Amino acid sequence: MEAKQWTVQVYISEDGDDTCARAVLTTRDGTMTAGTGRARRNPADPSVPEIGDELAVSRALADLAGRLAVVTQRDITEVASSPTQHRSW
Repeated sequence: MEAKQWTVQVYISEDGDDTCARAVLTTRDGTMTAGTGRARRNPADPSVPEIGDELAVSRALADLAGRLAVVTQRDITEVASSPTQHRSW
């Protein structure tokens, strides 16, 4: 049995009430896929930077997951003898 390791790095930047996150997945062959997410604090809400970080990162990871699903679907289509229908694994 072979163990594989992929790495996800998350980068967060803040500018006032805006938080941006970028999640980058790197496979062992060096292939990279990235997702992005943003959060903006409502001026009526208290300033809790961790909440903005969490929300932006969760959105970046969700975006990354969606992009990885698209890559997977393309790979399945390439190796299948006939086009595949969209599936939810």
